[in-house]
Amino acid sequence: MSSSSAMPRKATLSDVATASGVSKATVSKALNGRDDVSAETRERVLAAVAELDYRPTTSPAADGRRAIAVAFDIPASPYILNVLQGVLASATDNRLDLLTRLAPDRTVRTQRAVAHAWIADQRAAGVIGVVGLTLSRPDALLDAAAEAKLPFVMVDPVDTAHRRLVSIASSNWAGARAAVDYLISLGHRRIAWIGGPESSVAARDRLYGYRAALDAADLEADPTMAVSDQFDVAAGARHAREMLTTSRPPTAIMAADDEIAVGVLATARELGVRVPEDLSVIGFDDTPQAPWTTPPLTTVRQHLEDMGRMAVQTVESLAAGQPPVSRHVELATTLTIRETVAPPAE
Repeated sequence: MSSSSAMPRKATLSDVATASGVSKATVSKALNGRDDVSAETRERVLAAVAELDYRPTTSPAADGRRAIAVAFDIPASPYILNVLQGVLASATDNRLDLLTRLAPDRTVRTQRAVAHAWIADQRAAGVIGVVGLTLSRPDALLDAAAEAKLPFVMVDPVDTAHRRLVSIASSNWAGARAAVDYLISLGHRRIAWIGGPESSVAARDRLYGYRAALDAADLEADPTMAVSDQFDVAAGARHAREMLTTSRPPTAIMAADDEIAVGVLATARELGVRVPEDLSVIGFDDTPQAPWTTPPLTTVRQHLEDMGRMAVQTVESLAAGQPPVSRHVELATTLTIRETVAPPAE
């Protein structure tokens, strides 16, 4: 066989050590995230790893197995768990090992050395791509993944301006718009909004959908009736109390997710505000807890499991060298009507 047709030689640990000017032991320490390696040395090693396309022979890829990593900040969130279920199902269908990862701490994940070390860890584990679930401040990780030629797909991105971002989301604007339109059709005119973080793309799109519905109905938005906070029960409870104890409380509250809506329901019950007779409440997500609230929650359904499945399929396509059909995929939302909404009291 001629030299021109011979298979290219795989890079070795020695090659990485030579290219980065350190010992093989130091290369191993850098790849394993040891803290006795300086940031400068780690960056040099990781640059050599990316340039040589080095893969440790002990990785699962060496014996024909493939893996995908899914990274998140808050694993206990019902939203995360539902998207994760779709990721797991798709990984299983495609015979991929699924590695669950906590992303580097928010305080350090923007550092180039930390991001490169984290991505190198995934490569060393035989990962063919990463799915990030609502990760905040992910740009350094996305840059490191791009340099390492490791596909990285974000679900509901937060705090990012990355030009080459590939993301999966729901039609958040349309979902919120449809929900508020429904409240308006029932006769509600004083509709409050309790939203998620301003840094969240999904939260912003839902807020814009809320505003668009009010504008279309020629309803003036009361700035005291629209707030942004965290996607959690406590935020919903706190802001609902502020709104429901004013001299002119809202007749309806649109929450940016189901957890916020659960907090609203808890506060309403505590204050003796009847739902839906005195107050209508709509959430967003349609997580499994929504039908079990008291009363069962009307909410915007987004197909969380399908988002997870789509993210895995996109990672696989990118890993196979296929460009994405679209860099931003939005799945449709629908309004699930249960028992927390009624026309306003006369």
